[in-house]
Order: sequence, then structure tokens, then C-alpha cells
Amino acid sequence: MKKLLTTALLLSAAAIAVPAHAQFAKAEDAVQYRQSAFRVLGHHFGRLGAMANGKMPYNAATAAADGDVIAAVAKLPGTGFVPGSETGHDTRALPALWKELPKVKELNDKMVAETGKLAVAAKSGNLDQLKAAFGPAAQTCKACHDDFRKK
Repeated sequence: MKKLLTTALLLSAAAIAVPAHAQFAKAEDAVQYRQSAFRVLGHHFGRLGAMANGKMPYNAATAAADGDVIAAVAKLPGTGFVPGSETGHDTRALPALWKELPKVKELNDKMVAETGKLAVAAKSGNLDQLKAAFGPAAQTCKACHDDFRKK
């Protein structure tokens, strides 16, 4: 039942993501939306990373659930980068992000692809597959952070 509820919530979030940019009444709403998505990603990605790096015991069920969340939520933050949300808000997005939105979209597309592969590996029940997929997925996050996020 818990897995069914999680899946239903993820599918609902994904369905909402496409028109989400039109739903932001204020720029601050867009900032909060993307930051919330990044927090969820960070939480679940962190647990997979801890398992992949031996800092947390490997748990196949937890890994599979975290992989599903990551694959779904990775599609969400991009819709929160809307005009007007670049300044005057509590955001760590660098000014360069707004000048290079096509590159940001390309990096986001890579993140979505790699987190999808990570989800498949996480569901495999094989720690070695999780480890192999984790590095490339982490690199997609790092690539965007390196160029477009304040430290």
C-alpha cells in the first residue's frame, strides 16, 4: 500500500510539472518550488550515495524506492526557473544561469536521463549496479552546481 501511495504521489507530481510554470503567482513561488524539488532530490540522492559509498548499509528496498523518487522528481526543478525568479529572492542560482538557459536545459535533460538509469540500477537489487550508475548521475548534478550554483 505504501509503495502504491508513493507511486501515485510521484505520478501526480510529474503530471503537474508540465503546466507548473504557468501556475506561479509570484516569482517567489517558483523559487520555493524548485528549491523544494532540489531538497527532495538531495535527500533521496544522499541515501543512495551513502549506500553506494559504503557509508550506510545497502538496503535493496530503500534503494529502489529512492531511485523511483529521484527519477520522478528530477523532472520538476526546471519548470521553476522562470523570468523574475532570478533576483531578489533567497536563491543560490548564479546570474550566469539566466544567461545560459539553453545550457541549463541541456544539463537538466542529462540529469533526467542519468537519474532514470540510476532508478533502474537501484531497482536491480544489485549494489554493484547501483554503484556504477551513481557516479554518472552525481556528475550531472555536479556539472550544473559547478557553473550555476553559489557555493
